[in-house]
Amino acid sequence: MSGSSARVVESYAGLADRVLRAPARLGRTRLVAVDGPSGAGKTVFAARLAAAFAALPGAGPPPVVHADDLLDGWADQFTFWPRLEETVLAPLRAGRPGGYHRYSWVRRCFTPRLVPVPPSPVVILEGVGVARSAIRAELALAVFVTAPTRLRVARALARDGAEVAAALVRWRRNERAHFTTEATRRHADLVVDGAPELPHDPGRCYVRIGGTADRRGGLRRRGARPVRSPVAR
Repeated sequence: MSGSSARVVESYAGLADRVLRAPARLGRTRLVAVDGPSGAGKTVFAARLAAAFAALPGAGPPPVVHADDLLDGWADQFTFWPRLEETVLAPLRAGRPGGYHRYSWVRRCFTPRLVPVPPSPVVILEGVGVARSAIRAELALAVFVTAPTRLRVARALARDGAEVAAALVRWRRNERAHFTTEATRRHADLVVDGAPELPHDPGRCYVRIGGTADRRGGLRRRGARPVRSPVAR
């Protein structure tokens, strides 16, 4: 999958429908993890997928939990997981509401207001490391979003400012090691091009790279439109 240059345009609505048809693996919740390196486009993908769920008949907007909101600063890049497990995943697994305190990167502390995470049919996790092996068996869908390195760095600096350049170097080094150890991309059900060159409606569609692992069943593609990218990456 990682070596293929094939690009396929697929709809967020179709993906949302397939997730809802898949079995719940975290209690009564279908947990979707949107992972990938910094600046790849994970947040945009998660937001558009959430909007697609909300637009389906009888469905509501799913909670979206951003890993960046759970980090206790830059040094907590991957060690935030017990906090997520205790406050969000364990309650959902038991069919109970979860919740977390959002970290303020300006104040450098967690804010007092609890952000609720109800036991919805679908919950989306977004951020570096959210599709790790510790939760892999309970995911309804694992997504890995990628983009060229230079573009990712430019996006991250534009978003967070040049003052984070040194921290970003360490962050990128750590995430590369993490993805290698965890084989995150290889275990993903879906690899998404975060900087697609194919013509498509970005609000309604995404561009998939290569094939799909289809590891869990119920996520088989329907109506996909295969197109080979003019630029092999």
